[in-house]
Amino acid sequence: MAYATSEIALGTQAPDFALLDTVTGKLFSLRDVATSKATVIMFTCNHCPYVLHILDKVVEVAKKYQQQGVGFVAISANDAATQPQVGPEKMKALAQEHGFSFPYLYDQTQQVARTYQAVCTPEFFVYDASMRLAYHGQFDSSRPNSDIPVTGADLTNALDALLQGRQPAEEQHPAVGCSIKWKHPY
Repeated sequence: MAYATSEIALGTQAPDFALLDTVTGKLFSLRDVATSKATVIMFTCNHCPYVLHILDKVVEVAKKYQQQGVGFVAISANDAATQPQVGPEKMKALAQEHGFSFPYLYDQTQQVARTYQAVCTPEFFVYDASMRLAYHGQFDSSRPNSDIPVTGADLTNALDALLQGRQPAEEQHPAVGCSIKWKHPY
């Protein structure tokens, strides 16, 4: 079943975090990934068909915009106890297989995802130079088994606007994907 993101007010300050990168084992905070141009924080996972459908294009877009000074980070918050395919070792293998040029962080406690109000994968948050939310939503309109090509248009339009000193369009389409697999509260 597909889930859509909840609405978060544009201009919201990015919450800080400190999470381990599954590839390098290094601890990353918000300031480690933030740049003076724009910063993309994406909530993702290893097995969601919505993520896998766009993953290669996400990596391509990240590499292109990192060359223009945009920061990128991916975070997985799924419960590895109930979803063993999303644990840190599997995350590391996926990142290496697809040539991630950005950290792939594991939110083991799920506190970062809750603080960001993330609900699905893939879900994109774009922050401006002041780390204020400028875009929150989908990568593009393509979905698995759709005839719509994967372009990254929604994300790249937002990044292009910020790089040109403008705010992204106020009309933003929610991300649609698999729900984050939350830990049971007991």
